[in-house]
Amino acid sequence: MKQPVFDVATKFQLEGSVIEVKALGEGFINDTFIIETSEGSPNYILQRKNKKIFSPIPAMMENIQKVCLHIKKKVKEAGGDPMREAMTVTPAVDGKLYYEDEENEYWAVCQFIDETIAYEAAETPELAYAGGKGIGKFQSLVSDLKDPLTDILPGFHNIRFRYKQWDEVLSKNPVGRKAGVEKEIEWIESRRKEMLDFWKLVEDGIIPIRVSHNDTKINNILFDQKGEVLCVIDLDTVLSSTVLNDFGDAMRFYTNTGLEDDTNLDNVSMDIEIYKAFAKGYIEEAGSFLTNKEIEYLAFSAKYITYEQVLRFLMDYIDGDNYYKVKSPDHNLVRTKAQYKLLQSMEEQYDEMKKVVKDLLTEL
Repeated sequence: MKQPVFDVATKFQLEGSVIEVKALGEGFINDTFIIETSEGSPNYILQRKNKKIFSPIPAMMENIQKVCLHIKKKVKEAGGDPMREAMTVTPAVDGKLYYEDEENEYWAVCQFIDETIAYEAAETPELAYAGGKGIGKFQSLVSDLKDPLTDILPGFHNIRFRYKQWDEVLSKNPVGRKAGVEKEIEWIESRRKEMLDFWKLVEDGIIPIRVSHNDTKINNILFDQKGEVLCVIDLDTVLSSTVLNDFGDAMRFYTNTGLEDDTNLDNVSMDIEIYKAFAKGYIEEAGSFLTNKEIEYLAFSAKYITYEQVLRFLMDYIDGDNYYKVKSPDHNLVRTKAQYKLLQSMEEQYDEMKKVVKDLLTEL
């Protein structure tokens, strides 16, 4: 029998007594609830963490706590409000950063930050600019965090690791789909050297390893009532990698004029104006700590992450749809083609993308 969510909430060091626990949103990874407490006490966010994706959960929570405490220290030194400009992890009654229930499910709590604004999409250059500032600010705050983080997502955005998976799937061809996607396979193979050359710069330390967020959608940024960036949330995916992954992944999300699984490829392209706006906000915040080599590959990171997603969708299609949830037998192939169209649009505009970065740096 599952432990009631209300009972789980009482296992944490909350101020005030628990009045009600209600489901919040429809998360694809974690189950999220809001804990309402007695008057005068803060409310809280309660999450059941997905142990199938993040492993081990205790190490993930340690990562989150390290990042939160570091940001709080920096915010306080700058005269800001560390309770509003950083997430606050609330420990369980036994002092751990999580609670493990009777079914070995892991739960965690953070304090709810009220009077904030969140957006689901960056549909205008103004919002894209704000999103860029949010991610750039987060990276700037943790740019001097030296305490190592545990890798709770092995191989994440590591193209060498992805190629190993890819080669194994192609070799096995478990459901016989490979013969029908020879053209799409060539899309992947024709860019293999280019992608590995980039990743070798990371492996060799030429592009430095830093703290990266790895889920840079705009709904993971909270804004205050004036529309100014307050803090970045949802830190489950923080780990040590290149910060270029954050820039590239944001560009994959922000700039796509179509859907990730758009069946009409005419809808899909990269919006260069959204790219410019995000890059401007990002560079204003992050330009002070980025190395010359990181700056050189900012634009490339958008191609890199988008290419990786093309590979992963196609790989899952050939493998029989074992990773991504699908709505039809060809859903992953539809995703592959839509992401490839986005990649092509980026490649066509790549010179302009690099010029945008160069021009923005001269304005600093």
